[in-house]
Amino acid sequence: MRYSSKMDYFRKYLGAQPGEGQPSGAETVERLVDRASSSTLLEDRRDAVRAIKALSRKFRLEVGTQAMETLLHVLESDRSDSEITGYALDAFCNVMSNEPTDDEEEVQFQGPDDLGAQFTEIFIKKSDNVGLLLSLLEEYDFHVRWPTVKLITILLTNKCKDLQECILVHPMGVSKLMDLLSDSREIIRNDALLLLNQLTRSNANIQKIVAFENAFERLLDIIHEEGGIDGGIVVEDCLLLLLNLLKNNSSNQNFFREGSHVKYLTPFFDLEQDPHRSQVGWSAQKVTNIHLVLQLVRSLVSPSNPQQLNTNCQKTMYTCGLVQQLCTILMASGVPADVLTETINTVAEVIRGNLQNQEYFASVMAPSNPPSYPSLIPAIVVLLMSMVNEKQPFTLRCAVLYCFQSFLYKNEVGQSQIVQTLLPTSADVNTISAGQLLCGGLFSTDSLSNWFAAVAMLNAISDNATQKEQLLRVQLATSLGNPPVSLLQQCCNIVAQGGRVQTRLGILMLLATWMADCPTAVSHFLFNTANVPYLISQVSSSDGDENEQNVQGLCAFLLGICLLSNDDQNETFTTASLRQIIEKRIGLEAFTNKLTQVTKSESYTRAIKKPHINYKQASEVVFDYEFCRLFKSVEHDILKALSSNNREESKKQLANLKEHESIVTQYKDLIQEQDERLKDCQGRLESIEGEYRKAKKQLEDYAQQIQQLKDQNALLKATKGSKTSDGDKDEEVRTLNDRVQSLSLQLSEKESHIEKLKTDLSVVEARVVAQEMGEEDKENNPSETAVLQQTVNRLNTDLHELRVELSNKDAEINKLNSECSQLQTQLQQVQSISNTSNEDSDAKVVSLSEDVTKLTDERNTLQDRVKKANEENLNLIDKVHKMEDELSKKDGEKDMIKEELETLKKEQEDLLVLLADQDTKIDKYKQKLKELGQEVEDDDDDDDFDVEDDDDES
Repeated sequence: MRYSSKMDYFRKYLGAQPGEGQPSGAETVERLVDRASSSTLLEDRRDAVRAIKALSRKFRLEVGTQAMETLLHVLESDRSDSEITGYALDAFCNVMSNEPTDDEEEVQFQGPDDLGAQFTEIFIKKSDNVGLLLSLLEEYDFHVRWPTVKLITILLTNKCKDLQECILVHPMGVSKLMDLLSDSREIIRNDALLLLNQLTRSNANIQKIVAFENAFERLLDIIHEEGGIDGGIVVEDCLLLLLNLLKNNSSNQNFFREGSHVKYLTPFFDLEQDPHRSQVGWSAQKVTNIHLVLQLVRSLVSPSNPQQLNTNCQKTMYTCGLVQQLCTILMASGVPADVLTETINTVAEVIRGNLQNQEYFASVMAPSNPPSYPSLIPAIVVLLMSMVNEKQPFTLRCAVLYCFQSFLYKNEVGQSQIVQTLLPTSADVNTISAGQLLCGGLFSTDSLSNWFAAVAMLNAISDNATQKEQLLRVQLATSLGNPPVSLLQQCCNIVAQGGRVQTRLGILMLLATWMADCPTAVSHFLFNTANVPYLISQVSSSDGDENEQNVQGLCAFLLGICLLSNDDQNETFTTASLRQIIEKRIGLEAFTNKLTQVTKSESYTRAIKKPHINYKQASEVVFDYEFCRLFKSVEHDILKALSSNNREESKKQLANLKEHESIVTQYKDLIQEQDERLKDCQGRLESIEGEYRKAKKQLEDYAQQIQQLKDQNALLKATKGSKTSDGDKDEEVRTLNDRVQSLSLQLSEKESHIEKLKTDLSVVEARVVAQEMGEEDKENNPSETAVLQQTVNRLNTDLHELRVELSNKDAEINKLNSECSQLQTQLQQVQSISNTSNEDSDAKVVSLSEDVTKLTDERNTLQDRVKKANEENLNLIDKVHKMEDELSKKDGEKDMIKEELETLKKEQEDLLVLLADQDTKIDKYKQKLKELGQEVEDDDDDDDFDVEDDDDES
């Protein structure tokens, strides 16, 4: 019925009027369909289907409504002929596809917009049609397999979910589609990639099946064959299919990691870095491919994945060198801005919560410019420079903040390192540190830089009480002649001065995180008497847009934190006084409304969903993920603390209740007595009702018996009043007498026969006894002996039959007795089970609990052994790394010592040459002195020259 109504719906669009002498499109299609269905020759049917295929572009509606059944019949009956099968499949593709073609002519009518989807619904309504297409994939002929792949892809595009279910329930359906990737013809393989991309969309079950069909190996091989990251559109399709299989599918992610496929992603990032290369060297296709590979990596370590899976993937990425390659791209030159942004986001999720990867990221240094520059800048500092620079792209700055947050997530060592750069030290003032950049961004004129710096500093002290107290030591220099101001007070001053909303929101989030669970910070905050009045004025205000209301809500939150973490050292603002201020000056209801309106805002809802900062405009930046987590946990404590304000009133109510407690007790006793009396009366009433029911039943029984007696009496009277003939009575008497006589005769005959048998038996027994005793004559009459022998045999036979019957009866009796005993045993077991079920269940539970405890202990011991082994392995690996580092250091020192030794040798050789020159000069001078008549002694002269040399040296 539904199929016919669908056809009727389509036929109303077939309104094209034929021209004069020319048939309409519907008539032409009708004649061709009739020819294709009625022709006996294959050539005629092939020509008709070819003509239908030619008309299927222009007359989609006519072909779809009239030729669908005929074309399906052709696919079933004529599949041995590849040519006619290909024509039918092409016709189906033209009818089902909604994509316009360049050479398509204008039709004369307006059909429904979703014509292809409606025809697809009709086609897949019969699941055998989908099975027919899947069976056609087994044909290797190009003219059959290729249009079949295209048709299935079009059907998936139109009705993805319905066709996924049909393929999923079909035996080996997914396997047949996966086999297309092994086709040697590239066009079929490439279209199969598009098909599988449609097939695996939003269907976890199909994704798992495809993954277990060795999809990862096949796709990575295709990517390698197509040129890797520098490949074309085929590489993009393979990466999209990999992304479909891995994204939000923890089973496939674990299978991908356990199959050692993560290491094959590392070569994709092995880019030859050329310092002179610009963005011209990056083609659009290469940028797209590397974006998809980065998304693949992020899908394996996304914060939404299970924690254990993320940890394992992060360890694998470090082991295979993927983390190192990503950090190399991070510090490379000539990388496009969008690729660099996505790389920073990927590095953030690769190192998030993993101490090993975080430590490696902290050790990465940016290449010096120029290369001969002696000091290297850490990569974190370079990234923070981009974050606080308002000229950098907005998405890049957001990615840097996300990376910085991920570096500090669950990393107390990293938090300590960042806070140390804020404290006064004797370090080189010319060196730029992370603390300087954060302070510069916090107090710059750019409100977005203020927000970024405040959130970055917030993450440096989140859940770390030690660093919160260390941050209180930070002092900021002001104008000349004025004393320095603490960082906390300077933040309060900026908030009190007003300014832009984004700046105030960032600093208020920083202050709230700083003061949460830190009484020392709260004490410093309350020390300035102007801070609390400012908070009160903001919370009491009711004007402003949504962002201003968020500021007021954060001020209420900050005031609540002062209430919770107050150590009562400040006499002006103790816990009691702050509570009184909230109740009297603000109002408990108004304070609660200000506090709860933060969680109702859209910005808060968006920020708390995931830690990744994904904003398109700077105006959307309001709340931070870590702060939202803090707000959600502390808000309840603040409201709970305020709800305990009415303790005195509750005490008064308790006193009033105690006064009335005695009266309530009396009433309780009275009610209890009345309940007991009522129970007694109910018991008596039930016993009386039982006796009444018994008496009533006895009366009913008596009445029934009386009625039966009356009926019998009436029957006897009626019988007595009836009359019978005397002849009949005499006849009955005679028949009865005859029967009695015959029975008596039979009885006497039976008795005589029995007596005879007894006599014969006794005689036989006597003779047998006589024969045994040797008293019988052996020459007796042989005939008599034979007769006796026959009689004995007959008697023995009768006796044997009687014994057999007796044994059978005994067997039946024993069987019945055994069945009866079994039934009694079962009954006793059921009774015993019903009586002792509780005890048995308790015993079973105890035994099971003991077994579970033993197994749990064994599992725990095994887990402990595995953990110890893993820890020992990690320790050994750390020791190996340390020894390698020490060895590299020793090698460096050795090279330096060798260089120094060579320089010393060169200097020594130079000195020897100089000494030789001096010796020759001295000899000349001695010779000249001798020629002049002076007496020269060699030792004295040497000493003199030595003295002169010493003087010269001094």
